Amino acid sequence: MRRFSTVLILAAFTLGLPLLAAAHDDDIDKINGTARVEAGQHAGDVSSVNGSVEIGNNAIVQKVSTVNGSVELGDKAQASELGTVNGAITLGRGSQVRGEVEAVNGRIQLGQGADVGGKVDNVNGVIELDAAHVGGGIETVSGDITVGANSRVEGGILIDKPHGWFSGNSRTPVVVIGPHAVVQGTLEFRREVVLKVSDSAQIGAVKGATPVKFSGATP
Repeated sequence: MRRFSTVLILAAFTLGLPLLAAAHDDDIDKINGTARVEAGQHAGDVSSVNGSVEIGNNAIVQKVSTVNGSVELGDKAQASELGTVNGAITLGRGSQVRGEVEAVNGRIQLGQGADVGGKVDNVNGVIELDAAHVGGGIETVSGDITVGANSRVEGGILIDKPHGWFSGNSRTPVVVIGPHAVVQGTLEFRREVVLKVSDSAQIGAVKGATPVKFSGATP
């Protein structure tokens, strides 16, 4: 499992401002405050240290990142990638992210019709899809995963073994694959998990767990 290099490098460099990467006129950077792009507006990279990032409905931006703050992508907004250290990530209805969505300690929630072209991954925190699409697979270490009704995941699911700081986390993750959801690729579990799969869902091969079937909207 890749060790969240984008987010961790972001943290190291952002906390040691100034950044070495070239800035552009339409970039937005905040320290100790919220970085915001209003509805329908366009911007380049948007980042904050000790603050959240809010992208309004129908806005179009590039890379969105923060340390110690949440990321909110509005309805039908677009971004190239999203990342945070110590914060939640929320994608609004019909939003699009061309690349990856990754957090270290935080929930990741995809609203109805949200579309992520790359991977969705975190270490701790729930990952939840609501009739959403992920093209590059889902990865976590200690978080629960809910692939909600009518969602689609390509690239499988991986829950890795805890390492380093997280090796003491003995909680058993719960993975739910909802009604009419589709997970293409291998569902691989390198630690004990509870796997609940709707009788109307479609999944690939399972390694390391025994699926428990359920009927109805929820287990």
